[in-house]
Amino acid sequence: MSELLDYADVVDRFEPVMGMEVHVELGTATKMFCGCPTAFGAAPNTQVCPTCLGMPGALPVVNVEAVKSAIRIGLALNCSIRPTSTFARKNYFYPDQPKNYQISQYDEPIAYDGYVEVPLEDGTTWRVEIERAHMEEDTGKSTHVGSATGRIHGASHSLLDFNRAGVPLVEIVTRPIEGAGDRAPEIARAYVTALRDLLAGLGVSDVRMDQGSMRCDANLSLKPKGRAEFGTRTETKNVNSLKSVEVAVRYEMRRQAAVLEAGGEVIQETRHFQEVDGTTAAGRRKETAEDYRYFPDPDLAPVAPSAELVEELRGTIGELPWVRRARIQADWGLSDEVMRDLVNLGAIDEIIATVDAGATPDAARSWWGSFLPQQANSREVELDALAISPAQVARVIALVDEGKLTAKLAQQVIVGVLDGEGEPDEVVAARGLEVVRDDGALQKAVDDALAANPDIVEKIKGGKVQAAGKIVGDVMKATRGQADAARVRELVLAACQ
Repeated sequence: MSELLDYADVVDRFEPVMGMEVHVELGTATKMFCGCPTAFGAAPNTQVCPTCLGMPGALPVVNVEAVKSAIRIGLALNCSIRPTSTFARKNYFYPDQPKNYQISQYDEPIAYDGYVEVPLEDGTTWRVEIERAHMEEDTGKSTHVGSATGRIHGASHSLLDFNRAGVPLVEIVTRPIEGAGDRAPEIARAYVTALRDLLAGLGVSDVRMDQGSMRCDANLSLKPKGRAEFGTRTETKNVNSLKSVEVAVRYEMRRQAAVLEAGGEVIQETRHFQEVDGTTAAGRRKETAEDYRYFPDPDLAPVAPSAELVEELRGTIGELPWVRRARIQADWGLSDEVMRDLVNLGAIDEIIATVDAGATPDAARSWWGSFLPQQANSREVELDALAISPAQVARVIALVDEGKLTAKLAQQVIVGVLDGEGEPDEVVAARGLEVVRDDGALQKAVDDALAANPDIVEKIKGGKVQAAGKIVGDVMKATRGQADAARVRELVLAACQ
């Protein structure tokens, strides 16, 4: 690990300047310029065609839904939408870019001059200015075999998968973030968190950082306190978790400060974040815009959304996620700690939808905050990927409220729905799970349990009514948990009078 300066000394002597570039894969069914599917996890090179492979004579066609998503992102970030924006060719060679250029936007991005008020943990906000949000296509994926680090250095050979090549991207670029001081790492994380929540709320992307559908490049430079000119920046590429964004910024601040304090110069370069130890490692020298030789793509006409379309899309933005959370927290009377736990679980949207479907907030929070996360964990999927809808969860809660299911029986119904056995009522019928209320059936089970436990009967008759719990438990076991426990207790006490 490189020599680092103590963090307190860093912020005492230097002012950090950040710039965040976030790439977001849009959740469209097809790619940006062709009709190939975009589903994650397909076998390598099975979602390709002449266009996304850059074959001679294959011409691109713009994905209209991707353009609409880009406009909605721009509007949600308080950007102006350009009446006419153009695509350009960004020229560079890399093995996973089959055309040897990337179709992007350069001097005429679709959205520009925006901002977002980022909520911080102490309840304050930090305004981050957005320079631009532009459309482009993703590259393919390289897998370097035989390298200890997974990178090309030391690899024996590389495998290329072009399924991702051409997937629609929006790149969101901030203006320099100054004045953050010792809170710079926190603000970097909070910004990416807010962006992830915003994009998920818009429904334009699944924002899965672990799968690469949202990737953050963190630019950082240091300038001595009191100096106006920015220092030389580095760009830490493809940081793939919220925590890692914070760790990477903090590490780069300490590393660069150590270099400057030793009389050295920071090199303008890309760097790679190392998840194992939270460090960054040098990559390639950073290119400038001139190195890419941008020029207008001759195969694509300008994008010119009508004012009517822009206003129509503006009407779909809705309430900002953190504003909605604050309102929900106040309405439901949740503590900051409980709300933070629910946010960390990623369950807020599901809970709200379950309440909208008729459940009480407490019941919805109980299911989405406990049993359902356990199921997601055991099935090795994300919570929002569970095969159950908020409406189905609300129906299970209603069955409990109606006395047709106990909490334990309800868990079996949830499992049945998750296993694809149908709607909650169908699972109840198929598994025979409804609570038994018939006194005739219950009385026989109670009589059998009393006959098997004469000592308990004597205790109950002697006034120790709490001993009835043993009989109730035996009846519940005999009826596979389907008996109405309250009614069973009434029958037990009546029999022992």
